[in-house]
Amino acid sequence: MRYYRPLVQHGEARPEGAVELAGGGLWFTHAEVLSRDTPSHIIPAGLVPDPILRQLSGHRPTIAGLDLSQPQLVGILNVTPDSFSDGGKYGDLDGAVDAARQMIDEGASLIDIGGESTRPGAAHVPQEDEIARTAPVIAALRIACKTAISIDTRKAPVAASALTAGATLINDVSGFTHDPALAPLAAQTGAPVCIMHTQGDPVTMQHDPSYENVLLDVYDFLAAQIDQLESIGVLRDQIVIDPGIGFGKTVEHNLALLRGIALFHGLGCPILLGVSRKGIIGTIGKEPRPNARAPGSIAVGLAALAQGVQFLRVHDVAETAQALRLWQATR
Repeated sequence: MRYYRPLVQHGEARPEGAVELAGGGLWFTHAEVLSRDTPSHIIPAGLVPDPILRQLSGHRPTIAGLDLSQPQLVGILNVTPDSFSDGGKYGDLDGAVDAARQMIDEGASLIDIGGESTRPGAAHVPQEDEIARTAPVIAALRIACKTAISIDTRKAPVAASALTAGATLINDVSGFTHDPALAPLAAQTGAPVCIMHTQGDPVTMQHDPSYENVLLDVYDFLAAQIDQLESIGVLRDQIVIDPGIGFGKTVEHNLALLRGIALFHGLGCPILLGVSRKGIIGTIGKEPRPNARAPGSIAVGLAALAQGVQFLRVHDVAETAQALRLWQATR
């Protein structure tokens, strides 16, 4: 099997034969051909097989009311006592809603609400507790604003309660492998979804993760999950994909995914990157404090936007929005 990674560029002065990337402002003239059994090599964009070229260049439809021709910021709201960066910070309803509204004012177009920590080593949370943490916040936030809301959960009952309360999108860090009822729920309700890749579960995922080829292995997993969801009625144009930085991956694995992230445009779905404040930022940036990792998080986020990523999932919304405005102005 051959895989095609567009070599992404930007600028109004496009050479003849340049192909628009994912219906946005970026483009490419060449692609890297990857495989598991031969060395990589570069080819002109015109030699990329037509089905893959259509996936790489096709316009990404609106998801949850969001225009994906422009980068979108996803504000993280963890209503948990033990999340790695902000555990316990938004434990009461009013505080959580105020925090979400502040992120919206700062530039978040989607608020991602989670009631179960998925940091390495985190324990399982009963679904009743997860519902009690998330559904009231979603309901209150839906009354307060019209901004899109996603529920960060692996469990169908939690997602069902969230959708009833007013959530817009289901974000499953297990890539719809944890609860067999979750994908049918998405199909039945028509809710957009985000499929994330992980190896193992939060308790075990950082216990010596290994891959044959992390970039291609993650690509194949996401492709298979997209096919599975499509087969039960979830529309591809309502699917977002996330390579799962930090979920069952070493620093080297994460770097390989970040460097090659444009490959995932070949799946024909918008890409979400969640790297904010994660361990890779602390390790490479030499910052042990998660809440002091905004500069590194922003640097990686902007590098991903330059590869055509459509969503950045972030803790530091105001700082990222400021960086994004300057990044766009200078380009």
